[in-house]
Amino acid sequence: MKEQILQLLKTKKDFISGQELCERFNVSRTAVWKAINSLKNKGYEIESVTNKGYRLVSSPDIIDQSEINTCLETDFIGRELVVLDSVDSTNNYLKAIAHNCSNGTVVTAREQTNGKGRLGRLWQSEKDSSLYFSLLLKPEISPMEVSAITPLCGLSVAKGLNEYFDFEAKIKWPNDVIIGSKKVCGILTEMSCEFDKVDYIIVGIGINLLQKSFPPEIANKATSCQTESKIEIDKNKLLAIILKNIENILISGDYRFDKNNLEEYKESCATLGREIIYKRNNSDVTAVATDINNEGELIVTLKDGTNDTVFSGEVTVQGIY
Repeated sequence: MKEQILQLLKTKKDFISGQELCERFNVSRTAVWKAINSLKNKGYEIESVTNKGYRLVSSPDIIDQSEINTCLETDFIGRELVVLDSVDSTNNYLKAIAHNCSNGTVVTAREQTNGKGRLGRLWQSEKDSSLYFSLLLKPEISPMEVSAITPLCGLSVAKGLNEYFDFEAKIKWPNDVIIGSKKVCGILTEMSCEFDKVDYIIVGIGINLLQKSFPPEIANKATSCQTESKIEIDKNKLLAIILKNIENILISGDYRFDKNNLEEYKESCATLGREIIYKRNNSDVTAVATDINNEGELIVTLKDGTNDTVFSGEVTVQGIY
Protein backbone atom coordinates (compact mmCIF):
# COMPACT_ATOMS: atom_id res chain seq x y z
CA MET A 1 0.00 0.00 0.00
CA LYS A 2 2.83 2.38 0.79
CA GLU A 3 4.11 2.21 -2.80
CA GLN A 4 0.60 2.77 -4.14
CA ILE A 5 0.12 5.83 -1.93
CA LEU A 6 3.47 7.19 -3.09
CA GLN A 7 2.51 6.70 -6.73
CA LEU A 8 -0.81 8.46 -6.13
CA LEU A 9 0.87 11.40 -4.40
CA LYS A 10 3.25 11.72 -7.36
CA THR A 11 0.39 11.93 -9.86
CA LYS A 12 -1.59 14.49 -7.83
CA LYS A 13 -0.44 18.10 -8.01
CA ASP A 14 -2.85 19.14 -5.29
CA PHE A 15 -3.74 17.66 -1.92
CA ILE A 16 -5.39 14.26 -1.62
CA SER A 17 -7.54 13.71 1.43
CA GLY A 18 -6.94 11.02 4.01
CA GLN A 19 -10.53 9.88 3.53
CA GLU A 20 -9.96 9.35 -0.19
CA LEU A 21 -6.86 7.28 0.56
CA CYS A 22 -8.82 5.20 3.08
CA GLU A 23 -11.60 4.51 0.59
CA ARG A 24 -9.29 3.85 -2.33
CA PHE A 25 -7.20 1.27 -0.47
CA ASN A 26 -9.90 0.07 1.92
CA VAL A 27 -7.83 0.75 5.03
CA SER A 28 -8.19 2.77 8.21
CA ARG A 29 -6.95 6.33 8.76
CA THR A 30 -4.37 4.89 11.14
CA ALA A 31 -2.99 2.68 8.36
CA VAL A 32 -2.77 5.68 6.03
CA TRP A 33 -1.06 7.74 8.73
CA LYS A 34 1.51 4.98 9.31
CA ALA A 35 2.21 4.70 5.57
CA ILE A 36 2.69 8.46 5.27
CA ASN A 37 5.04 8.52 8.27
CA SER A 38 7.03 5.62 6.83
CA LEU A 39 7.51 7.60 3.62
CA LYS A 40 8.54 10.68 5.62
CA ASN A 41 11.10 8.61 7.53
CA LYS A 42 12.61 7.59 4.19
CA GLY A 43 13.14 11.24 3.31
CA TYR A 44 9.97 12.10 1.38
CA GLU A 45 8.74 15.59 2.23
CA ILE A 46 4.96 15.31 2.53
CA GLU A 47 2.83 18.29 3.56
CA SER A 48 -0.12 17.46 5.84
CA VAL A 49 -2.93 20.03 6.19
CA THR A 50 -6.11 19.57 8.21
CA ASN A 51 -9.22 19.29 6.03
CA LYS A 52 -7.05 19.12 2.91
CA GLY A 53 -5.00 15.95 3.30
CA TYR A 54 -1.53 15.17 1.98
CA ARG A 55 0.70 16.56 -0.77
CA LEU A 56 4.12 15.35 -1.93
CA VAL A 57 6.60 18.23 -1.85
CA SER A 58 9.86 16.47 -2.72
CA SER A 59 11.49 13.04 -2.96
CA PRO A 60 14.86 12.05 -1.45
CA ASP A 61 17.88 11.82 -3.74
CA ILE A 62 18.62 8.22 -2.84
CA ILE A 63 18.08 4.79 -4.36
CA ASP A 64 14.73 3.59 -3.05
CA GLN A 65 12.70 0.45 -3.63
CA SER A 66 9.33 2.21 -3.80
CA GLU A 67 10.64 4.72 -6.32
CA ILE A 68 12.20 2.03 -8.51
CA ASN A 69 9.01 -0.04 -8.52
CA THR A 70 6.93 2.93 -9.65
CA CYS A 71 9.25 3.45 -12.66
CA LEU A 72 9.93 -0.17 -13.64
CA GLU A 73 8.67 -1.27 -17.07
CA THR A 74 10.17 -4.77 -17.28
CA ASP A 75 8.56 -8.19 -17.29
CA PHE A 76 11.07 -9.97 -15.06
CA ILE A 77 14.32 -8.04 -14.56
CA GLY A 78 14.16 -6.15 -11.28
CA ARG A 79 10.77 -7.58 -10.31
CA GLU A 80 12.59 -9.32 -7.46
CA LEU A 81 14.51 -6.40 -6.01
CA VAL A 82 16.79 -5.96 -2.99
CA VAL A 83 17.76 -2.41 -1.97
CA LEU A 84 20.48 -2.08 0.67
CA ASP A 85 21.81 0.89 2.59
CA SER A 86 25.38 -0.44 2.63
CA VAL A 87 27.09 -3.64 1.45
CA ASP A 88 30.62 -4.80 0.78
CA SER A 89 29.74 -5.71 -2.81
CA THR A 90 26.39 -6.20 -4.53
CA ASN A 91 27.97 -9.07 -6.50
CA ASN A 92 29.03 -10.80 -3.28
CA TYR A 93 25.61 -10.31 -1.72
CA LEU A 94 23.81 -11.71 -4.76
CA LYS A 95 26.17 -14.69 -5.03
CA ALA A 96 25.29 -15.66 -1.45
CA ILE A 97 21.56 -15.82 -2.22
CA ALA A 98 21.62 -16.69 -5.94
CA HIS A 99 20.35 -20.26 -5.64
CA ASN A 100 17.23 -19.05 -3.81
CA CYS A 101 16.46 -16.17 -6.19
CA SER A 102 14.65 -16.04 -9.50
CA ASN A 103 16.01 -15.09 -12.90
CA GLY A 104 16.22 -11.30 -13.15
CA THR A 105 16.76 -10.55 -9.45
CA VAL A 106 18.53 -7.21 -8.90
CA VAL A 107 20.51 -6.08 -5.84
CA THR A 108 21.41 -2.41 -5.50
CA ALA A 109 22.78 -0.30 -2.65
CA ARG A 110 23.45 3.27 -1.62
CA GLU A 111 27.02 2.34 -0.73
CA GLN A 112 29.60 -0.35 -1.53
CA THR A 113 32.50 -0.66 0.88
CA ASN A 114 34.50 -3.20 -1.13
CA GLY A 115 33.27 -3.03 -4.69
CA LYS A 116 35.20 -4.96 -7.32
CA GLY A 117 36.31 -3.99 -10.80
CA ARG A 118 38.05 -5.92 -13.54
CA LEU A 119 41.31 -7.74 -12.76
CA GLY A 120 40.63 -7.53 -9.03
CA ARG A 121 40.70 -3.74 -8.91
CA LEU A 122 38.83 -1.91 -6.15
CA TRP A 123 35.77 0.16 -7.07
CA GLN A 124 35.49 3.06 -4.62
CA SER A 125 33.01 5.94 -4.37
CA GLU A 126 31.27 8.01 -1.74
CA LYS A 127 27.83 7.03 -0.50
CA ASP A 128 25.01 7.98 -2.92
CA SER A 129 27.48 9.26 -5.53
CA SER A 130 27.20 6.26 -7.87
CA LEU A 131 24.65 3.81 -9.15
CA TYR A 132 25.76 0.23 -8.62
CA PHE A 133 23.71 -2.88 -8.94
CA SER A 134 24.05 -6.59 -9.68
CA LEU A 135 21.77 -8.61 -11.91
CA LEU A 136 21.14 -12.34 -11.61
CA LEU A 137 20.59 -14.26 -14.85
CA LYS A 138 19.74 -17.94 -15.22
CA PRO A 139 19.64 -18.50 -18.99
CA GLU A 140 19.26 -21.98 -20.42
CA ILE A 141 22.50 -21.86 -22.37
CA SER A 142 25.89 -23.57 -22.13
CA PRO A 143 28.98 -21.87 -20.64
CA MET A 144 30.33 -21.59 -24.20
CA GLU A 145 27.43 -19.32 -25.14
CA VAL A 146 27.70 -16.59 -22.50
CA SER A 147 30.30 -14.36 -24.16
CA ALA A 148 27.75 -11.90 -25.54
CA ILE A 149 26.05 -11.14 -22.23
CA THR A 150 28.63 -8.70 -20.84
CA PRO A 151 29.06 -6.57 -23.99
CA LEU A 152 25.29 -6.56 -24.55
CA CYS A 153 24.84 -5.26 -21.01
CA GLY A 154 27.38 -2.56 -21.90
CA LEU A 155 25.28 -1.66 -24.93
CA SER A 156 22.17 -1.57 -22.73
CA VAL A 157 23.79 0.83 -20.26
CA ALA A 158 24.99 3.12 -23.06
CA LYS A 159 21.50 3.16 -24.57
CA GLY A 160 19.93 3.81 -21.17
CA LEU A 161 22.27 6.72 -20.45
CA ASN A 162 21.62 8.23 -23.87
CA GLU A 163 17.88 7.85 -23.36
CA TYR A 164 18.06 9.74 -20.05
CA PHE A 165 20.78 12.31 -20.68
CA ASP A 166 21.79 14.68 -23.45
CA PHE A 167 25.14 13.10 -24.32
CA GLU A 168 26.27 10.26 -26.58
CA ALA A 169 27.71 7.42 -24.52
CA LYS A 170 29.75 4.84 -26.43
CA ILE A 171 31.42 1.51 -25.66
CA LYS A 172 35.12 0.83 -25.34
CA TRP A 173 35.36 -2.83 -26.33
CA PRO A 174 34.26 -5.05 -24.80
CA ASN A 175 32.01 -3.42 -22.19
CA ASP A 176 33.35 -0.19 -20.64
CA VAL A 177 30.90 2.66 -21.22
CA ILE A 178 32.54 5.98 -22.06
CA ILE A 179 31.57 9.57 -22.63
CA GLY A 180 34.01 11.26 -24.95
CA SER A 181 37.32 9.66 -24.05
CA LYS A 182 36.59 8.91 -20.38
CA LYS A 183 35.04 5.97 -18.57
CA VAL A 184 31.68 6.44 -16.86
CA CYS A 185 30.68 2.82 -16.26
CA GLY A 186 32.36 -0.52 -15.62
CA ILE A 187 30.89 -4.01 -15.75
CA LEU A 188 32.09 -7.16 -13.98
CA THR A 189 30.49 -10.51 -14.81
CA GLU A 190 30.87 -13.67 -12.72
CA MET A 191 29.52 -17.12 -13.52
CA SER A 192 28.77 -20.37 -11.74
CA CYS A 193 28.47 -23.34 -14.07
CA GLU A 194 28.84 -27.04 -14.63
CA PHE A 195 30.49 -28.60 -17.67
CA ASP A 196 27.54 -28.08 -20.01
CA LYS A 197 25.14 -25.96 -17.98
CA VAL A 198 25.08 -22.45 -16.56
CA ASP A 199 23.88 -22.33 -12.95
CA TYR A 200 23.76 -18.55 -12.87
CA ILE A 201 25.47 -15.41 -14.13
CA ILE A 202 25.87 -12.25 -12.08
CA VAL A 203 26.44 -8.99 -13.93
CA GLY A 204 27.74 -6.20 -11.70
CA ILE A 205 27.37 -2.67 -13.08
CA GLY A 206 28.79 0.52 -11.59
CA ILE A 207 28.02 3.98 -13.00
CA ASN A 208 29.63 7.23 -11.91
CA LEU A 209 26.77 9.66 -11.31
CA LEU A 210 27.48 12.62 -9.04
CA GLN A 211 31.26 12.72 -8.67
CA LYS A 212 32.79 16.13 -9.34
CA SER A 213 36.40 14.97 -9.03
CA PHE A 214 38.42 11.75 -9.00
CA PRO A 215 41.70 10.60 -7.43
CA PRO A 216 44.78 11.80 -9.36
CA GLU A 217 45.59 8.33 -10.68
CA ILE A 218 42.29 8.14 -12.61
CA ALA A 219 41.38 11.82 -13.03
CA ASN A 220 42.31 11.75 -16.73
CA LYS A 221 40.45 8.47 -17.32
CA ALA A 222 37.14 8.82 -15.48
CA THR A 223 34.10 11.07 -15.67
CA SER A 224 30.58 11.19 -14.21
CA CYS A 225 27.11 11.81 -15.56
CA GLN A 226 26.81 15.04 -13.60
CA THR A 227 30.09 16.29 -15.06
CA GLU A 228 28.88 15.62 -18.59
CA SER A 229 25.26 16.79 -18.28
CA LYS A 230 23.26 19.46 -16.47
CA ILE A 231 20.15 17.29 -16.31
CA GLU A 232 18.89 16.56 -12.79
CA ILE A 233 19.55 12.93 -11.96
CA ASP A 234 16.83 10.64 -10.61
CA LYS A 235 18.74 7.46 -9.71
CA ASN A 236 15.60 5.34 -9.49
CA LYS A 237 14.24 6.34 -12.86
CA LEU A 238 17.66 5.91 -14.47
CA LEU A 239 18.01 2.41 -13.02
CA ALA A 240 14.55 1.48 -14.30
CA ILE A 241 15.44 2.70 -17.81
CA ILE A 242 18.69 0.71 -17.85
CA LEU A 243 16.97 -2.47 -16.62
CA LYS A 244 14.36 -2.07 -19.36
CA ASN A 245 17.11 -1.82 -21.99
CA ILE A 246 18.95 -4.86 -20.60
CA GLU A 247 15.80 -6.97 -20.71
CA ASN A 248 14.89 -5.86 -24.24
CA ILE A 249 18.36 -6.44 -25.68
CA LEU A 250 19.13 -9.74 -23.93
CA ILE A 251 15.74 -11.28 -24.64
CA SER A 252 15.53 -10.13 -28.26
CA GLY A 253 18.78 -11.98 -29.04
CA ASP A 254 18.24 -14.90 -26.64
CA TYR A 255 21.33 -13.80 -24.66
CA ARG A 256 23.46 -13.88 -27.82
CA PHE A 257 24.53 -11.53 -30.56
CA ASP A 258 22.02 -11.56 -33.38
CA LYS A 259 22.11 -9.52 -36.57
CA ASN A 260 20.30 -6.52 -35.08
CA ASN A 261 22.01 -6.16 -31.71
CA LEU A 262 25.45 -6.89 -33.19
CA GLU A 263 24.98 -4.08 -35.70
CA GLU A 264 23.78 -1.79 -32.92
CA TYR A 265 26.78 -2.74 -30.80
CA LYS A 266 29.21 -1.96 -33.65
CA GLU A 267 27.60 1.44 -34.17
CA SER A 268 28.09 2.21 -30.48
CA CYS A 269 31.65 0.84 -30.24
CA ALA A 270 34.20 3.65 -30.13
CA THR A 271 37.08 1.16 -30.46
CA LEU A 272 36.39 0.34 -34.11
CA GLY A 273 38.55 2.23 -36.59
CA ARG A 274 41.14 3.17 -33.95
CA GLU A 275 44.67 2.02 -33.37
CA ILE A 276 44.95 -0.31 -30.40
CA ILE A 277 47.64 -2.10 -28.42
CA TYR A 278 46.97 -5.57 -27.02
CA LYS A 279 48.94 -8.48 -25.60
CA ARG A 280 49.91 -11.55 -27.63
CA ASN A 281 52.40 -14.06 -26.25
CA ASN A 282 53.35 -11.55 -23.53
CA SER A 283 54.29 -8.92 -26.13
CA ASP A 284 52.58 -5.67 -27.06
CA VAL A 285 51.02 -5.74 -30.52
CA THR A 286 49.83 -2.65 -32.39
CA ALA A 287 46.91 -2.99 -34.79
CA VAL A 288 43.74 -1.27 -36.02
CA ALA A 289 40.37 -2.48 -34.71
CA THR A 290 38.33 -3.26 -37.81
CA ASP A 291 35.36 -5.45 -36.87
CA ILE A 292 33.52 -7.48 -34.23
CA ASN A 293 32.42 -11.04 -34.92
CA ASN A 294 29.27 -12.90 -33.87
CA GLU A 295 30.90 -13.96 -30.58
CA GLY A 296 31.71 -10.36 -29.69
CA GLU A 297 35.43 -10.83 -30.30
CA LEU A 298 37.48 -7.95 -31.71
CA ILE A 299 38.91 -8.38 -35.21
CA VAL A 300 42.09 -6.35 -35.77
CA THR A 301 44.30 -5.71 -38.78
CA LEU A 302 48.05 -5.85 -38.22
CA LYS A 303 50.62 -3.67 -39.92
CA ASP A 304 51.39 -6.43 -42.43
CA GLY A 305 47.73 -6.52 -43.50
CA THR A 306 46.84 -9.80 -41.79
CA ASN A 307 43.98 -10.13 -39.33
CA ASP A 308 44.00 -11.33 -35.75
CA THR A 309 41.25 -11.97 -33.19
CA VAL A 310 41.34 -10.48 -29.70
CA PHE A 311 39.30 -12.57 -27.30
CA SER A 312 39.75 -10.71 -24.03
CA GLY A 313 42.23 -8.83 -21.87
CA GLU A 314 43.42 -5.26 -21.52
CA VAL A 315 43.28 -3.26 -24.74
CA THR A 316 44.72 0.26 -25.03
CA VAL A 317 42.78 2.36 -27.50
CA GLN A 318 44.26 5.46 -29.12
CA GLY A 319 42.46 8.57 -27.88
CA ILE A 320 40.50 6.75 -25.14
CA TYR A 321 42.03 6.87 -21.65
